[in-house]
Amino acid sequence: MHPTNDPSLESFIDVDDNSHFPIQNLPYGVARSKESGEVFICTAIGDQVVNLAELEAAGAFDGPQLDGKRVFRERTLNSFMELGREAWAEARSYLSTLLSADEPALRDNQALRERVITPMDEVEMMLPVDIGDYTDFYSSEQHATNVGSMFRDPENALKDNWKHLPVGYHGRASSVVISGTELHRPQGQILPPDSDDTPIFSACKLCDFELEMGFLTGPGNELGDPISVKDAEDHIFGLMLVNDWSARDIQKWEYQPLGPFLAKNWATSVSPWIVTLDALEPFRIEGPEQDPEPLPYLQSEGNWTFDINLDVYLQGEEMEEPHQICASNAKNLYWNIAQQLAHQTITGCNVRAGDLYASGTISGPTEDSYGSMLELSWKGENPLQFPNGEERTFLEDGDEVTMTGYADTDDYRIGFGEVTGKVLPAKDLDV
Repeated sequence: MHPTNDPSLESFIDVDDNSHFPIQNLPYGVARSKESGEVFICTAIGDQVVNLAELEAAGAFDGPQLDGKRVFRERTLNSFMELGREAWAEARSYLSTLLSADEPALRDNQALRERVITPMDEVEMMLPVDIGDYTDFYSSEQHATNVGSMFRDPENALKDNWKHLPVGYHGRASSVVISGTELHRPQGQILPPDSDDTPIFSACKLCDFELEMGFLTGPGNELGDPISVKDAEDHIFGLMLVNDWSARDIQKWEYQPLGPFLAKNWATSVSPWIVTLDALEPFRIEGPEQDPEPLPYLQSEGNWTFDINLDVYLQGEEMEEPHQICASNAKNLYWNIAQQLAHQTITGCNVRAGDLYASGTISGPTEDSYGSMLELSWKGENPLQFPNGEERTFLEDGDEVTMTGYADTDDYRIGFGEVTGKVLPAKDLDV
């Protein structure tokens, strides 16, 4: 076990037993002070954020990988991510020691504590990285099977290539937004139910969420040099929650022959905290059996699947509280993140620090574990029922979707916090 995951570790900062952010987590994010407007790189512990820029200025990161680098005084994590695994491990070790209950350097320095530690409710979380590129995969077998069953032949739900490679498409990085961003219902061409070939311009009527997880790359590769599965860990900085919003009716009309385009480019919401692979080490498990055996460049050794609980809640404007509509798990992915990165780069495609790779919708084997409204309502045929009498087949204006993710041991919980987003009415367009 990595020493920073020691279950006996405790911090001098009080941490609730159910907190997503014990000292064994130490995720990375970027915050803005509500009082001063200062933007700073931070970590989370309990219900507090720790200002890493102030710690760096105080000389806390003086090891060989970080001394003089000044990466924590920037407004995004890209430069730190680019330094690589040795620097990430050094920073994690320093923070774990500095925040521990028996280390006096920060615990007993009142002036430094006041500059460094801030309650979470006094900051606004920002997009933590400058995302240059975004790839969205389609890596859950149950989700792919569900969609294939709905729209093709249930006996041949998966396309012939699905179990040979991680299917994906190039998404739109400019519309990746931080949790809490409100989003207007998209508009575009849709095909009316009574027409086979003549579209109309309309606000999306089949607005959907997709429960996903994503990973971010650190050091990249040179153009022409693929990243192998065995080297993937040197390039993957950490994981975050992703909601890949979808306009199903726009998608249905546009997707042939080249796949998703406008149905996916209007918004992708991400959680503010990036959880490192080191923090997730205790939750790595053996993945599903892959049959047929992948080609050699996609064969992975070791435990690259993560046992992370994933829940989705929906709250409409007339609902007094959010209601859980999905309980899934990251272990429901067929293709793992090392295979995804190896496939992305096998052509020699170069990746860069801060690139985002999402998993695709993560659906489990039971109806309550399906990760989209398309599946939960089975393309609108089985509406979801809510305690106040409302029904949903797809998302309505005013609906707020909240996703949360966490992994448990007997001693602590490693969580991602939340990713939330609210659907606003479509804008008035002069078209």
